[in-house]
Amino acid sequence: VISLLGGSKVQIGGPTGAFIVIVYGIIARYGETGLIVATIMAGAILVMLGVFKLGTVIKFIPYPIVVGFTSGIALTIFTTQIKDLLGLSADSVPADFLPKWQCYFENIGTADPLSVVVGIGSIAIIALWPRISKKIPGSLVAIFAMTLLTYLLRRYAGVTSIETIGDRFSASLPGVAVPDMSWDVIKGLFPAAVTIAVLGAIESLLSATVADGVTGDKHDSNQELIAQGAANIVTPLFGGIPATGAIARTMTNINNGGKTPVAGLIHAAVLLLILLCLGPLTRHIPMACLAGVLVIVAYNMSEWRTFRALMSNPKADVAVLLVTFLLTVLFDLTVAIEVGLV
Repeated sequence: VISLLGGSKVQIGGPTGAFIVIVYGIIARYGETGLIVATIMAGAILVMLGVFKLGTVIKFIPYPIVVGFTSGIALTIFTTQIKDLLGLSADSVPADFLPKWQCYFENIGTADPLSVVVGIGSIAIIALWPRISKKIPGSLVAIFAMTLLTYLLRRYAGVTSIETIGDRFSASLPGVAVPDMSWDVIKGLFPAAVTIAVLGAIESLLSATVADGVTGDKHDSNQELIAQGAANIVTPLFGGIPATGAIARTMTNINNGGKTPVAGLIHAAVLLLILLCLGPLTRHIPMACLAGVLVIVAYNMSEWRTFRALMSNPKADVAVLLVTFLLTVLFDLTVAIEVGLV
């Protein structure tokens, strides 16, 4: 949906780590049905923002905010992968940044050595593979190699400590469900819907803005909002979570020279085929390997060189950069953008 209707040539939509805190809060208070309703409402808000040409306000967001936002999301993504990368046995991991790291340190003794090997091995393969071939993505090689290793260890050595996709998730297509959209439900979830819409709009348009800086192109902000809104309306009906333009996917697409809608449609079609046809095979993919892939993604989108260069700018720029970065990591993106702009 995003690829067909979107306003950026390289943006690929999908869920992103910035929603973790918001999604957790909504489910805790209203349950999964509440999240679905709030997401659909947020989609309608995004569509209206696009129709009324409010997407152009993104041009008022300064570059230090964009960099602080990007680096902050990169650190957030990296942080969310530590549990799987190390194979920690923590029952539940807090959503917030500092409590999450506290949980990691408290449970570091439960790390699984084989999961660590798989995770670090995946990172090493992805980092070194371009020296061998640039045509085949290193992440694909890492996933294939580590999945085969994990399967052989489980099948012939009885190793079950390496958690896989099949251990945590079921690979099946959910049925279509239309939630209760009564007035009382809508009224209670309106603030949450606004938060999802604002965060989705900001992250999607900032993703597109960052992509513009890399490609030299110019996206259509209002069309992108309409696409993101349509996706937020459709996705929850199939059990999905809020959708937004994820920088990780966008940057990967840029690096591979991809162009949407073609790249985005292929992306969606391959995911659907994997879900429908290769579910029994994908269940063997180790979570530590996927964590390793996302660690590399986080590093590539961190823009640490740009971040370091901006630190030599005037103090006002540095202040905006650091405030946006820290608030993105420690609180959430909406607060970071608001305070950064002020």
